[in-house]
Amino acid sequence: MSLSRDDLADLIGGTLPWPQVRQVVSAPKDDDRFQHLLEILQARVPWPEKILLPLSAHLYVVEQGGQRIVKCDCGHEFGDWRCNWKLRALIFARDSQERMEEIYPGHTAPSAKLSEVREYICPTCATLLKVETVPLGYPVIFDALPDLDGFYREWLDAPLANTMECVDKSPELVAEWAQAAGADGDTARPAVPPTGKA
Repeated sequence: MSLSRDDLADLIGGTLPWPQVRQVVSAPKDDDRFQHLLEILQARVPWPEKILLPLSAHLYVVEQGGQRIVKCDCGHEFGDWRCNWKLRALIFARDSQERMEEIYPGHTAPSAKLSEVREYICPTCATLLKVETVPLGYPVIFDALPDLDGFYREWLDAPLANTMECVDKSPELVAEWAQAAGADGDTARPAVPPTGKA
C-alpha cells in the first residue's frame, strides 16, 4: 500500500485515524517505507547523527564517528548498541507494596513479595523509556540486540560501511563496574555510568 509522507508521519505520531491504521497494517508495505520512516524520525531530533534504527518511541541506534550507539530524543547517549541501554539508565524500582499501590491501587497491585516494577528513565530529560515487571532479583532484560549489518545487507540491500559483530557486550560493562568497585571498595552500581556526552 502506498502511504504518503504525511500519513506516515501521522502513523508514527499516533494521530492517524484507526480505520486508516488498520488498512496500513494489513496491506503490503512500500519498498521505501523504512527509508521514509528514518527521514521523518531524523527531522524530529535535534542532533545530526544518522539514525540507523528506531528502538522505541524515544530511543534510536545511531551512527557516530564510525561507531553505533543508542541515543535518546534529547541527545543523551547510552553507549554501544550491543550493550543493554537499560544498564545506563536511571532505574526506579517499585519493590514495596506502598510503591506498587502508587500506580496500581488496592487489589490491582502485584505482590511486592513476588515481583517488582522497574521504570527506566533517561538521565538527561527524565523521559520514561521502558517499564517492566519481573520476579524479585531477576536480571535486567535485554529487549533486543538487532543485527544491523544483516538487516541492512539482506533486507534493505544497502550494506553499512563498516561491519560490526552483533554480540551482547553487557557482561563487559558489568565486569568493568565490578573491577572498579573492587579497586575502591565501593560495591554499589554507579547512579549514572559515564557514557561520553549527554
